[in-house]
Amino acid sequence: MTNKKTLLLVDGSSYLYRAFHAMPDLRAVPGDPKSPATGAIRGMVNMMTSLRKEVRADYAVCIFDAKGPTFRDEWYPAYKATRSPMPDDLRTQIEPVHEVVRLLGWKVVAVPGVEADDVIGTLARVAGDQGIEVIVSSGDKDLSQLVNEHVTIIDTMNGKRRDVAGVTSEFGVPPSLMIDYQTLVGDTVDNVPGVAKVGPKTAAKWLMEYGSLDALMERATEIKGVAGENLRAAVDWLPQGRRLVTIKTDCDLVEHIDGLPALDLLAYTAQDTGALKAFYEQYGFKGLASKLDGAAAEPAPAKPAKTPKAAAPAEPGLFDEPAEPAAAPGRTPGFENVLGWEAFDAWLAKLEAAELVALDTETNSIDEMVAEIVGISFSVTPGEAAYVPVAHNYPDAPTQLPRDEVLARLKPWLENPAKLKLGQNIKYDRHVFANHGIEVQGYAHDTMLQSYVLEVHKPHGLSSLAERHLGRSGISFEDLCGKGVHQLTINQVDVEKTAEYACEDADMTLDVHRFLWPQLEADAKLRGIYELEIASSEALYRIERNGVLIDAPTLAKQSGELGARILQLEAEAHVLADQPFNLSSPKQIGEIFFTKLGLPVVKKTATGAPSTDEEVLEKLAEDYPLPAKILEHRGLSKLKGTYTDKLALLTLPRSGRVHTHYAQAVAVTGRLSSNDPNLQNIPIRTPEGRRVREAFVAPAGSVIASADYSQIELRIMAHISGDASLLRAFHEGIDVHRATAAEVFGVTVEQVSSEQRRYAKVINFGLIYGMSAYGLARNLGIDNTAAKNYIDRYFQRYPGVKTYMDETKALAKEQGYVETVLGRRLYLPEINSPNGPRRAGAERAAINAPMQGTAADLIKLSMVAVQKTLDDEKRGTKMVMQVHDELVFEVPEGEVDWLRSEIPRLMAGVADLKVPLLAEVGVGPNWDKAH
Repeated sequence: MTNKKTLLLVDGSSYLYRAFHAMPDLRAVPGDPKSPATGAIRGMVNMMTSLRKEVRADYAVCIFDAKGPTFRDEWYPAYKATRSPMPDDLRTQIEPVHEVVRLLGWKVVAVPGVEADDVIGTLARVAGDQGIEVIVSSGDKDLSQLVNEHVTIIDTMNGKRRDVAGVTSEFGVPPSLMIDYQTLVGDTVDNVPGVAKVGPKTAAKWLMEYGSLDALMERATEIKGVAGENLRAAVDWLPQGRRLVTIKTDCDLVEHIDGLPALDLLAYTAQDTGALKAFYEQYGFKGLASKLDGAAAEPAPAKPAKTPKAAAPAEPGLFDEPAEPAAAPGRTPGFENVLGWEAFDAWLAKLEAAELVALDTETNSIDEMVAEIVGISFSVTPGEAAYVPVAHNYPDAPTQLPRDEVLARLKPWLENPAKLKLGQNIKYDRHVFANHGIEVQGYAHDTMLQSYVLEVHKPHGLSSLAERHLGRSGISFEDLCGKGVHQLTINQVDVEKTAEYACEDADMTLDVHRFLWPQLEADAKLRGIYELEIASSEALYRIERNGVLIDAPTLAKQSGELGARILQLEAEAHVLADQPFNLSSPKQIGEIFFTKLGLPVVKKTATGAPSTDEEVLEKLAEDYPLPAKILEHRGLSKLKGTYTDKLALLTLPRSGRVHTHYAQAVAVTGRLSSNDPNLQNIPIRTPEGRRVREAFVAPAGSVIASADYSQIELRIMAHISGDASLLRAFHEGIDVHRATAAEVFGVTVEQVSSEQRRYAKVINFGLIYGMSAYGLARNLGIDNTAAKNYIDRYFQRYPGVKTYMDETKALAKEQGYVETVLGRRLYLPEINSPNGPRRAGAERAAINAPMQGTAADLIKLSMVAVQKTLDDEKRGTKMVMQVHDELVFEVPEGEVDWLRSEIPRLMAGVADLKVPLLAEVGVGPNWDKAH
């Protein structure tokens, strides 16, 4: 018995729109808004390549809507009349998308006068008639009516699978009733009316009760209330509505699609490599073009611990590079696997003689605080590298040099600051060597940080850098170790294969450095930022290594108290709802709010159901007690689960401290991110959240100190804008929020009320973040007109700020980036986007990024200056945390007076701005009391 064959039908139009809206504003010539848009093309390449790998099929077709009207327009002239016209930048990409999908080996179909859904429906029926299984890849729920025992819909963007059970579970009716369901609900996107005020739940309820739309219409008089009236009013329309929403499965496609009805010409074909390469080069996809020269596809990050985590894309898969499995590695000439002392000594001599050495470690863990070295690789000249394995321990592993002796012989070179080293994410390797008692000196360069400074808006992983700048692709970590539950650690992998992988890493690091470093050398400002990042990496390594002591009993006590309050809130919520329910269930909350209690619907979800997200709860909590209880419950549950229950578990047993990881090359503004644990997101606006900081303590004989910049971003705004009134306020030591209130409300500083000061504070910080009149109105609880008047008055009193904002947006549009005071470049890929919301977001970022970025630069300068002073004076004080604009210290009691005077002086002196910098210090037994 032979296995059934499979037909894969791709809703190309659905894919196309997703790619266009999810991808950045890419251009054939980067940065040139007049060159052809390419974002949708690139997104389609990525998705179609990934889909071909993930879904096995014997036949495959990608179906698009054709130009012009369809038969439904003849039936109903208002069909799709409310749709916005297709953006020009999307229209220009349609033909290239069709072309590249063909070149990738897909059959492409667009039938004049017939919608893509009807082509999909007809092909599914033709295949079903021949006993062929059908998989439809689409995010369009309307296709659910096609589902049966032989037809399944998958949505690779969110992992959703709509088979018979899936459709029934999602919509409340089986696929056989989906046409009736869609008729009742209507389709606002296609401008097909349903029954007024009838949503998904009511439609499903009626159909399951009456069995079909026809039966429901026959018994419409039985439906009571407004819903019944609306149903009876729509009865004459519903047959036409059903006709419009029904996907046709009997279209005559034979003359349009070769291979029908036998499907013999619908199989995948090989991609046209030559034509693809020319296509990629034409549209500026240099990385994709270089892969077609025989190189493997871009691998996954070789070392997860060494690659900063990127922000999740809007839709999974759109931003991923399409990849094909790499060939098994073979020994590259010039790469040496060092298994004996003679070879090791020869390489040690090369290291001693080299001006710069690319250095890399292979370890048994991605946690840098516990990782142990499995092997070390070096490269001193391009194309030449060595790997020294020391702890591979799989069965039949070859005899390796003993790790302790290898490290002992390397230690003098590693700890010699005159012997310059290079790495990719050097902070990780510093920790790994420190775990073995070696404090590496002489790290001069980090390719990850070079990329971060030069091209902050792009990926900084080694494989991405090599692909983007060198056209090189290598062995990925997953190629080497596998993935998922079967993934091996490096020590379990064949030494010879690991040697190829590790040598390649070291060699690529050296190669990337030779490409990027000259660009930094040629730009004094960028070189200065890079040198700051290198110095910051050293300071952050010290902070991470120090860690901060955690008082576990304090956390346990807080967890108990939070648990009791959470239970109390549940009980109070049940009383208010007059029934028990799950406070974490949006579905149950929605039923109580909107069905039982009749609370107003603030907004709806994508499926049309009333939303109960945090924004909705906050709005409803202004007038109703139950949403307020649920909000408090959510906040306390998150605080308990994330911090009071977990922090003590994240301490390192040998130290009793948490050692957070500061990701240095993630935020485009230059700010740091903290994870494992995240110390920057403790919710300090609530009393319970602030109390968590009580558990951050110092050992006996020491205290905790906090040094924080005062109003740093407002001071930076004053410096950058040069506004006379702002400058005067800071120079005269006037409360800047009172000064703003006096200007906006037309009173003296002495006459400003606390409420006016609060308004002014919101305005000051809101405008820094590009807040609109609407946003200000919501924040202050006033109407839009009043908010607009406040903003107008603000700009009248601070004209320099308005000039700065206007000039900054214009400069950003012209050059594609803005800069911090020190010269850090903050790129804005969407600043000239034809997409209005994206462009507006980029304009807000253009105003705010120089201030956030300058604040990030200043705190990094402070870290470096403070650490240098601590080292030079051999102080016992340790920096243990960096949180936003704050440095946290563990201070011996005898050094408190020194710290109170010296740290503010150091922090205020790191830059010469038009206004004085001010750092304030607090001291206490724990972090909370230090504020």
